[in-house]
Amino acid sequence: MGFDELEKRAAELGLPLHIYMRQSAQRALKLTAELNATWHEPEEVVRLFSELTGREVGEGFCLFPPFYTDYGQNITVERNVFINGGCHFQDQGGITIGEGTLIGHKVVIATLDHDQRPSHRQELIPAPVVIGKNVWIGANATITSGVTIGDGAIVAAGAVVTKDVPAMTIVGGVPARIIKQIPPEE
Repeated sequence: MGFDELEKRAAELGLPLHIYMRQSAQRALKLTAELNATWHEPEEVVRLFSELTGREVGEGFCLFPPFYTDYGQNITVERNVFINGGCHFQDQGGITIGEGTLIGHKVVIATLDHDQRPSHRQELIPAPVVIGKNVWIGANATITSGVTIGDGAIVAAGAVVTKDVPAMTIVGGVPARIIKQIPPEE
């Protein structure tokens, strides 16, 4: 679901967008509190995450709580994805995580920006984050709105990714830059 869909859903409910988003945030806070409050069997974690996102996650999904999001309903997770503890996903603009992706501790994925003009700073500018297949995102990395990470890429721990990452490359630093290409498998 894109940001246009959020606006449409709010309109269908007869709500201004910001009120709909605040109500949706309360739903996400409730579900993440339940997810994070105590230990759960892995199957229960999958159930709670699926309820949070409003869709079934792919087979082989694994999440180590705690996990935080302020919307939840705009996250799509394919098969065999692993999300480590302490991650924060701001998903109003949309987050897609490809098959076989590994996401390290305390990764932040943010899909919203604010207008740079002070008089319009309250205006939100959404853009999706798309993470390809078999990507590895290291601990404490931040992925900003509008970024696409190509298949097989590696994002180094602590990197701040503000631009697209080509497939089969390693990026790191603040802001992230290409460190090297990953050689093809034989």
